[in-house]
Amino acid sequence: MRAEVYRAEWLHDGDALYRGAALLVRAGRVADVLQAGQPLPPDARLHDLGAGGIAPGMVDVQVNGGGGVMLSGADGVIARICDTHARLGATAILPTLITDTPDATAAVIYAAIGARRAGVAGLAGLHLEGPHLDPRRHGAHDPALIRPMTAADLKLYRKAVSDLGALMITLAPEAASPAQIAELVAAGVIVSLGHSDCTETEARAAIEAGARCVTHLFNAMSPLGHRAPGLAGAALDAPVAAGVIADGLHVRDPVLRIALRAKPSHMLFLVSDAMAVAGTDLDAFTLGGRRILRRAGRLTLADGTLAGADITLPQAVAHLVVAGCGLERALAMATAVPADVIGARAGRLMSGRPADFVHLDDALALAGVWRGGRRLTDPEPLP
Repeated sequence: MRAEVYRAEWLHDGDALYRGAALLVRAGRVADVLQAGQPLPPDARLHDLGAGGIAPGMVDVQVNGGGGVMLSGADGVIARICDTHARLGATAILPTLITDTPDATAAVIYAAIGARRAGVAGLAGLHLEGPHLDPRRHGAHDPALIRPMTAADLKLYRKAVSDLGALMITLAPEAASPAQIAELVAAGVIVSLGHSDCTETEARAAIEAGARCVTHLFNAMSPLGHRAPGLAGAALDAPVAAGVIADGLHVRDPVLRIALRAKPSHMLFLVSDAMAVAGTDLDAFTLGGRRILRRAGRLTLADGTLAGADITLPQAVAHLVVAGCGLERALAMATAVPADVIGARAGRLMSGRPADFVHLDDALALAGVWRGGRRLTDPEPLP
């Protein structure tokens, strides 16, 4: 198969941004990143994408739904969510289960294991956001389903992690002991703290036990106070990674800029917190029997409580840049940084890896997505 070369005004490989570089693809995999002025292989076909740039397929570790469905154990749901988000620019995701019953949680775990074995494209693992949370910070989660972690839960998670690629569990220190956190981490689970009203001291005990991430920084957690730093303060100060929803609603821009200054570049990343409406024109959906409304880029319960976000990762990158973040860092926050957090071989344009990449126009809007070297939007004819 002939070589394909893709060129735009700039290229970001996940770590750094290059002007005038081009992406060389062979047999669906990245062969090389050609720097400006470097000659093309004689058999190469050039695709000049014009304005804007090329970046790795984005990595989203908090995806509750998409394509009209929320995550469940039903047949085909995981594949549908993965395909929807690939077309929105995230070619590797962690489908995320919001707090549910023990039976529903187990069903999703087994469905994700089955989907991994079936080779569902874009499935990097699973994220369980709950049920081991603090009901005082339940947000859009059903407080009736929130519960402490049991020995049976721990056994299930430890058994499942090796078959999932990556297993992230968002929990509150109030609902899982440091010993339980340490057991999860020893088994390979990525423990993320969230939906918690814990003190800074309690947060640090969980971090010392092995928690190394924080879920949607500032949202559904004890806030930063000058005498009571809470989970938000611990997250900003401790050497843990943190996801953030950069839509201007969940975190206002001045606070977003504070987080950008406080956290090292490899410890802050973007998440979409996407819901069922992602990739559709639906104006509402149902979550645990409750109606979620979609209005002007905002998803809320009837009482106005935010219930997930209505933003894609490319849109979040664009928002970050407008808010004052450099383009190089903003793109890394949607690609290599989250990939490193979950240990995924994604988020970088490196020789030998699948040619999963996006084209962003000069306004950073999504203009095209390629997976395994094939375009998912407006497909090109095969050679």
